[in-house]
Formats: sequence, structure tokens, C-alpha cells
Amino acid sequence: MIIMFIIFIIIMLISNFIMIISMILSKKSFKDREKCSPFECGFDPKSSSRNPFSLHFFLITVFFLIFDVEIALIFPLISTFKMVNFIIWTKTSFFFILILLLGLYHEWNQNMLNWTN
Repeated sequence: MIIMFIIFIIIMLISNFIMIISMILSKKSFKDREKCSPFECGFDPKSSSRNPFSLHFFLITVFFLIFDVEIALIFPLISTFKMVNFIIWTKTSFFFILILLLGLYHEWNQNMLNWTN
């Protein structure tokens, strides 16, 4: 136990030493301020944060995430086709796809897919 504690202390000392050396040797200037600032989808982080944001862009992003997760959930259905009973597999996949289609119909019915608003 003492050996592990000593090794831990040595590792911490070496890592802190390397970080201190890198901070001393690094060249930082005023021009590097932009490199250190966060990049937020093309928005300038140093300007006003109250710019209008497109709701359609947000909805397309949400739709992409939903369909991306759907694909990730459909792949295991395909790989389990030969492992389980055909009737159980068909009911499960039909129920899953039915939920996705009902969600898409609800989005369409609420005019969330309409770009003219």
C-alpha cells in the first residue's frame, strides 16, 4: 500500500512538473486570445449574446438527432433478426417504427416541418 502511495506521489510530481515547464515555455500573446475563446456555431462570443436565433435551425437539429438515434436503435433490430422468433421480432420492429411514424405525423400536423412560418 505504501508503494502505491509513493508511486502516486511520484506521478503527481512528474505531471505537475511537466505542466509548469510547459506553461513557462509557452509563448502567449494578445493575438492568441481568439484561439482560446469558445467557438459557438459561427457566433462571435465577444459580441452581444442577444442576437435572434433561428427556430427552424434548432428544429432541424433536433430532427437530425432524433433520426440519428433512431438509426442507432434500428441497427440492433437488424442484427437480432436471426436470433429471436420471427413473430416477436416483427411485432417489436413494427411497434418501434409505428412510434417513429406517429411522432413524424405529429410534427407534420403541428406544422413544425413547414419552413414558411
